[in-house]
Amino acid sequence: MTKTPLLSARGLTKRFPLRKGLLAVQEWKVAVDNVSFDIPRSETLALVGESGSGKSTIGLMLLDLLTPTAGEVLFDGRPVVSKHGKDRLALRSKMQVVFQDPYASLNARLTVRETLTEGLIVHGIGDSPRDREERALSLLDEVNLAPEVLDRYPHEFSGGQRQRIAIARALSVSPQFIVLDEPTSSLDASVQSHVLNLLRMLQRKHGLTYLFITHNLDIMAYMADSVVVMKSGRIVESGTLDDIFHRPREEYTRQLLLAIPKYLAGNSSA
Repeated sequence: MTKTPLLSARGLTKRFPLRKGLLAVQEWKVAVDNVSFDIPRSETLALVGESGSGKSTIGLMLLDLLTPTAGEVLFDGRPVVSKHGKDRLALRSKMQVVFQDPYASLNARLTVRETLTEGLIVHGIGDSPRDREERALSLLDEVNLAPEVLDRYPHEFSGGQRQRIAIARALSVSPQFIVLDEPTSSLDASVQSHVLNLLRMLQRKHGLTYLFITHNLDIMAYMADSVVVMKSGRIVESGTLDDIFHRPREEYTRQLLLAIPKYLAGNSSA
C-alpha cells in the first residue's frame, strides 16, 4: 500500500548565475536538476552523495529558504511557495532545520533560555514568560541537558551539547518535518552515536519526518527508511534502504557502498 507523503519534491531545479569574461556574459550553474521524491510521514529519507551533489541546496528549497528555478515543493499536499503572511508563519513552525555546524548555527549572544524561547515568541506559543520557560525546561529534558544550563551561552558547551541545544531549538515549535543537514559530521564518533540515538528516539516519540542529508553511508544505514542517491545535481537512483544497501542498480551507488568497511567485508565473496 502506498504511504501518504508529508512532503514531496516535484521536478526541483536550481540554477545559479555565473558571469565570465570581459563582456560579463551570463552563464548558469545547474546545482539541482529535475529532482523528485516523496517523504512519508514519520519516516526518514536519506539524501546521500559526495560534496557538491546538490544535497544542501535541495534541503534549503524544501524549507522555502531558497526559491527553485523550476518545480515545486508540496507539504501535506499543498504548495509551499504559495504561502503568505500568517499561513507562511504557520508553515515555518511545521518545518525546521538542524545544521551541520553547532558552533555556527547558535547565536553566541543568546543564552540557552533565549535560544529556546525565541521561536515560541515569534509563533505566539505560551501565554507568559513562565509558560515559555517551562517549555524550555521540558525541551532540555528531552535532549538530556540539565535545567541549570538555561542561562549559559553557547561557548560554554561542547560540540555535542551545542548540537543538542540546536535540536531542542528545532523542536521548540512542535514541527512535523525536520531537515537534518549533516548534523553529526563535525562531532567525534562517540558523540555522533549519542546524537543519532537521540534523533531516533525523538522521531518515535513525536512522529517526526526527517530529511537526513549525509555523505556518510554508515549513518544512512542506521537512520534511513528510504534513500535518494545524488550525483552532480541529479538523482542516480532511489529506493528503500534495503534496495539501495543490498541491491544497488548503479555503479556509482556500488562505489559509494564499497567505502563502508563493514559493507566491503560482508560482500567480500561477491
